[in-house]
Amino acid sequence: MISLLFGCFAVLLVLGVPVAISMGLTAVAVLWTQGVPLVIVPQRMFAGTDSFPLVAVPFFILAGDLLAQGKVSEKLVQFADSILGFLRGGLWVVAVLASMFFAAISGSGAATTAAVGTPLIPELEKKKYCPATSAALIAAGGCIGVVIPPSVPMILYAVIADQSVARLFINGFIPSILMGAVLIAIALTKAYRQNYSHGSPFSAKNIGRAFRDAIWGLLTPLIILGGIFSGYFTPSEAAVIAVDYAVLVAVFIYRDVGWREIFKIFTKSAITMSVVMFLIATASALSWVLANWQIPGIIAQNILELSTNKYIIMLLITIVILIAGVFMETASALIILTPVFLPLVNQLGINLIHFGLMIVMGLAIGMITPPVAINLYVASTISGLSIERISRAVLPFLLGLVLVLLAITYLPMHMDFFF
Repeated sequence: MISLLFGCFAVLLVLGVPVAISMGLTAVAVLWTQGVPLVIVPQRMFAGTDSFPLVAVPFFILAGDLLAQGKVSEKLVQFADSILGFLRGGLWVVAVLASMFFAAISGSGAATTAAVGTPLIPELEKKKYCPATSAALIAAGGCIGVVIPPSVPMILYAVIADQSVARLFINGFIPSILMGAVLIAIALTKAYRQNYSHGSPFSAKNIGRAFRDAIWGLLTPLIILGGIFSGYFTPSEAAVIAVDYAVLVAVFIYRDVGWREIFKIFTKSAITMSVVMFLIATASALSWVLANWQIPGIIAQNILELSTNKYIIMLLITIVILIAGVFMETASALIILTPVFLPLVNQLGINLIHFGLMIVMGLAIGMITPPVAINLYVASTISGLSIERISRAVLPFLLGLVLVLLAITYLPMHMDFFF
């Protein structure tokens, strides 16, 4: 049974069949060979998407698209520049800080890369920064987009693992801040070695002016997360409020998005969300097959036979997550791996919030590891540089993020207050 399931799925992927369709066809093939009525497939597909927390996903995607289209990202970059632009290599620091600001709005890695890279990459080239390193740094900063709250993959994980979205969000700040700090440290080291010039002089007046211009964008995560953590509204309700606020800012305050553009943005977001929901639906059918034949439990038992040491097993899980991120898109890998690893994680006594941070962050790193590497493709499009050149430049940042992942994987085992 296991060989049939994984063999069928692997063959379909090798043939270039989209992941969502591959999962659905694999479920159909297994059920058909076992004589189970195929009516189970549409039933499980509907049940997999019939979840109130999933309402948050399309609205967070739409809010991010609305704010990425307008001046919000430009204002956030200017604010970050006013704070840290005076450092040697300050624009690289600004790139990471701006990525963290926008990540707390969009919940998307590709959107964060595009929103920060569009205004910053031309400016970095003008200031004689290394083009490949600049593009690689912004792509790496985009990885924070799916880790810092609000995070779309965290919502997906919460639904699959039956965990609290709010708890995942509040714990997501720790790894995302560590990711940003490591990227800044690597960028500053490179800047000092290459003797880059200092940026704009520090000025409290400039900070005040930039803060005033960026305040509407900065308020977005405060409204979303403040409302969730204070209990005023659920994450799903917060996502709807985020869309309302995004329309208010883009159309009526900054006035850089017209009603015609609004329609195009809604259409783009609807297409993106339809793909995600179809992926969730087919994954639900495949998950039922996995659970019905107790395949995750069998896999867990086989892994435990390799070693009973929790630390070694955690390392093996981390390696599998990183490899999956190399070849699969984040949402696809998350939906496939989570049901497989949950029995093993439960047997090891690992906190499921902790595991959620591990898998989301590990798959986020996959956004800068070719061949899938969506952030690198976005950075390549904006900068005009080849993927090969950016891929070489991203290696130090990739290594830094992997070290943060290992820290998040192991340190919380000795920190009961972490969750």
